[in-house]
Amino acid sequence: MEPLGCHVSNDREREDIQGSDRSEEIMILTISTTHQPATDLGFLLHKHPDRHHVTELSFGTAHIVYPEASVDRCSAALMIEVDPVGLVRKNQRASAGDFSLSQYVNDRPYAVSSFMAVALAKVFATAMSGRSKERPELAGQPIPVEVTLPVVPCRGSEGVLRRVFEPLGYSVEASPIALDAEFPGWGDSRYLSVRLTGTQKMKDLLEHLYVLLPVLDDDKHYWVGPDEVDKLLRRGGEWLAVHPERDLIADRYLRHDRHLTSEAMAHLLEDDPLDPDDVAAEHDAEEEAVERPLSLSEQRIEAVAAALDEAGARRVLDLGCGQGKLIQRLLKSAAIEQVVGLDVSSHSLQVAALRLHLDTMSPHQRQRVELLQGSLIYRDRRLQGFDAAAIVEVIEHLDYSRLTSFERVVFAHARPSVIVLTTPNADYNARFESLPAGGLRHRDHRFEWSRVEFANWASGVGERNHYRVAISGIGQNDDELGAPTQMAVFSR
Repeated sequence: MEPLGCHVSNDREREDIQGSDRSEEIMILTISTTHQPATDLGFLLHKHPDRHHVTELSFGTAHIVYPEASVDRCSAALMIEVDPVGLVRKNQRASAGDFSLSQYVNDRPYAVSSFMAVALAKVFATAMSGRSKERPELAGQPIPVEVTLPVVPCRGSEGVLRRVFEPLGYSVEASPIALDAEFPGWGDSRYLSVRLTGTQKMKDLLEHLYVLLPVLDDDKHYWVGPDEVDKLLRRGGEWLAVHPERDLIADRYLRHDRHLTSEAMAHLLEDDPLDPDDVAAEHDAEEEAVERPLSLSEQRIEAVAAALDEAGARRVLDLGCGQGKLIQRLLKSAAIEQVVGLDVSSHSLQVAALRLHLDTMSPHQRQRVELLQGSLIYRDRRLQGFDAAAIVEVIEHLDYSRLTSFERVVFAHARPSVIVLTTPNADYNARFESLPAGGLRHRDHRFEWSRVEFANWASGVGERNHYRVAISGIGQNDDELGAPTQMAVFSR
């Protein structure tokens, strides 16, 4: 590939991207980056920004152009001209001339679907393999990416879109597309305009799109057979096995073929001999060993219980309740009328049920407690109407990209009057002799904030959602590094 420089696309290319008369007949996907220099995107995709790349497909023609290519930002647009009439004729020959008007009148010429997935695999084959001759070190490096999809068919609407992309580290923006802009009373269509942002390796990004675009549509334009299991495992094996929606993804990708789905899941799970619950328990034990000399677990529970008592809370959420230690403590208070614990791990909830002796509780006590399985990055009506919420050592387990979703779910939608939140103080980690320099207390922690970082985040959340914020420490205070645990009490 030639050296990449700044580039302004020619008039024809700009017309193709920004609204030519044929725009409604063209399927479009755009990949952008602000990695410096951004024009390295050309090396990663193996497509030079100064050229118009054309590839013939069995169902049409793929074009790749760069509507912008500067040092600061670079975008590659993949446009597919689908020949629907030619495709129908080809299919009719294969099906002995069967005719259906729906074959001619459909969304395939413009809605991103399995056609786009097939095109991605063909035009970006080298990029999807994770190779870059000119930038081998960059091919294995996550970079900031943005994907725009103007028209995406999505069965299950925005909820399914978020369920499949957010666990992979993407921030998701979606806008419904009206059935007819001139008749708003008709409501929205099943199509979304989508923007995905995150930090990903290019190989991973392309594989995510290749697998998940047909999953959103819940359809494929070609017959699905046993070879599709191999494709799914090849493109999704590294990340699909631990995806919380792997069953839905496999089922839809394989067009609800029960036998193929069972085969795919068997292969995914056989390559993962470790029970994720066992791994999580092992990591929890490691963190507890680090903090045990300070009795931090017990001190956190007591500090959070005291803050809830001071707030006069009667109905309390324990979000990310784990094995139920805080719930057990709160049930000892006669002032607490109800405690609802929520956790994403079914195993943790089973342990919590055993700890709380739910099966032998008196009917009166049993009415005071409920355990729910759920996620803190998806809106949940069950979380509304409570006086207070406790979030103890949870946020550090979330990817940075999910903090916005977490904030929206807890502070904007659930919106209890008081929220008590704790997280480790990274400044204090220097006092733990068993931690290597720069290490985290738990292997599943995505980050640990300094006091300044936590204060900045908490104050921003408070301002955006109209909560007052008070920050304090838990554990013995170090004059230089502060307390080992930080606690924020949000109130409105």
